[in-house]
Amino acid sequence: MAAARSESAPAGNARMEAKDISIPIPALATERRLAQRLREHLEEKQLLDRRYQLQQVPGGRVALPMLEEKLSQLCLPPEMPCELVWIQDPVPSRASRRRAPAQKLRDELRQLLDGSWSEELEQDVPHAWQRHGDLVLLSEDSFRAAPWESLGPVLWETVASALGARRIARRGRVLPDGMRTPSVTLLLGQDGWVEHVDNGIRYTFDVTKCMFSPGNITEKMRVASLPCSGEVLVDLYAGIGYFTLPFLVHAGAAFVHACEWNVHAVEALRRALALNGVQDRCHIHHGDSRQLELRDMADRVNLGLIPSSEEGWPVACRVLKKETGGVLHIHHNVETPPAPTPVLPAEWGSPEAQHPMEDTGNKTVGARIRAEWQRWAETTATRIQGLLVELHGRPWHTRVLHIEAVKSYAPHVHHLVLDLECRPALPT
Repeated sequence: MAAARSESAPAGNARMEAKDISIPIPALATERRLAQRLREHLEEKQLLDRRYQLQQVPGGRVALPMLEEKLSQLCLPPEMPCELVWIQDPVPSRASRRRAPAQKLRDELRQLLDGSWSEELEQDVPHAWQRHGDLVLLSEDSFRAAPWESLGPVLWETVASALGARRIARRGRVLPDGMRTPSVTLLLGQDGWVEHVDNGIRYTFDVTKCMFSPGNITEKMRVASLPCSGEVLVDLYAGIGYFTLPFLVHAGAAFVHACEWNVHAVEALRRALALNGVQDRCHIHHGDSRQLELRDMADRVNLGLIPSSEEGWPVACRVLKKETGGVLHIHHNVETPPAPTPVLPAEWGSPEAQHPMEDTGNKTVGARIRAEWQRWAETTATRIQGLLVELHGRPWHTRVLHIEAVKSYAPHVHHLVLDLECRPALPT
């Protein structure tokens, strides 16, 4: 059997170069009356290639596809006469057509490697990935084994074909440059620009230059539901428009001042504003938001920076309208001890405590918050009040409207958003 394989099998290099034709597969051809017995034997020995259907071959025989990497293990009893043949155009089985993308990827890579599969390679193939339109973003630890390098571009073409993509990129570590710049390598394709749709909003960005955070979807949907009609907003950390766009597209903000210092995010935001037809209601301030010169003009300020937006608090106080005040949306990562912590009802004491916002429906009624979150909110409200009093030289009141738990950011750390109402005290 081994001799027949070596004489009949096409050369490995020819296989990798023949990208536009089907790759032949090995099969055992036998008489029709013996086909079922042979199939049972191959299944028992785990030699049958279930990716393909049984096929008729000349002479009224039936060919049963075999796993090429296991040909050397083939040992048939004499009562099962058969011949090794190569099927030029194998027909995928129904199960193969229904197989999950991860399995399809493994199957096609096995075929590409022409029997050189190993446990190391199996562990190196990803089970999950991010998809952005026709671009698939692979994890950092995928396809790192040495054998992949010898395949060259054909590897990424095979991966793209298996996953139904046109472009392939691989994620690296986020760079410690203060902008969370991704380290992404484009492996197949001309550029990394993609489009992503969330809640009817079109975002666009270059995956090699900007991060996209799907974990913020609940907060993006929440701010989209706020009635901001006629309001002027300042988004101090706009990024590619995570919150700028929901405020404009769905919440009905009259105008948004979007601050961002990453030039690549600025370009992505400009494109997204145009895609969504709201470019005339937004001005992008490119630079450090701490140097923002705006004052006394905002009804609402979004501080969407984690782990802490504290450096933006003085700016947020300056841009709030000094005669009427407004609402701050303050993002922060709050540590929560692993031990069970007593939870307190949302109605925790004073009239300035958390209660339902008039513009978020009744989801907050009866909500329960952790004691650590309550303490953080109270402390933040007090500090913001102090900043406003110092800035304006007169009394101000702050009131916790809502505490939103966006997601668990790390073990025992929660990404929270505090909706804080800030109003100047009325003259007595």
